[in-house]
Amino acid sequence: MRLARSARPAALALSVLAALLTPTATAQAAPAAPGDTVTLPVRDALQALAIRDESRSGYERSKFRHWTDVNRDGCNARMEILKSEAVTAPEQGPNCVLTGGLWYSAYDDAYFDSARQLDVDHLVPLAEAWDSGASAWTAKEREAYANDLDDPRALIAVSAASNRSKSDQDPSTWVPPFEGYRCQYVTDWVADKTRYRLAVDPSEEAALSETLSRCPNEPIMVTLAR
Repeated sequence: MRLARSARPAALALSVLAALLTPTATAQAAPAAPGDTVTLPVRDALQALAIRDESRSGYERSKFRHWTDVNRDGCNARMEILKSEAVTAPEQGPNCVLTGGLWYSAYDDAYFDSARQLDVDHLVPLAEAWDSGASAWTAKEREAYANDLDDPRALIAVSAASNRSKSDQDPSTWVPPFEGYRCQYVTDWVADKTRYRLAVDPSEEAALSETLSRCPNEPIMVTLAR
């Protein structure tokens, strides 16, 4: 669904989203609530994110419990992503072991015929989430973030090589080597940060803004997770 083109509705939408996403929202603004859905052009969504310096103080990967069996069907969140993103469905054996199948890695525009060649990447890495707001979350909130199966942008199956090249970097220092995916990557990055009300640091914001200036200003629809 595309938004109205006139400046006034766009400005109003931006002010509402900014009130939802900014911790210092005024008393007059409707409070953000998990389950609220917002739709806004991605460049406006980026402008609505809080900008602040980041800190990795106290971060440990173990503070984000993963991979859990979210829906209790015997397959953890990692395996659920591998099943859902397969181009050709693999066979599932006991303990959710996958054999056969075919996958496409959008980061490097390559196909893989074994699940062992893939990592499931947190689009916004766990350390980056910690730096930009998750350090203040509860353990349960961090677990939900680390195993998010409700938004298809949160987790993505990619080649192990590309994921390990990315590590915990944000778009100021790393974007996918496949240029044809970069617009989608930064758009999804903004959507993910919007979903979790995470901040961006100044260099990250500048890199996102520069890349998005060369991309379609697509509307993103985001259901707030917190």
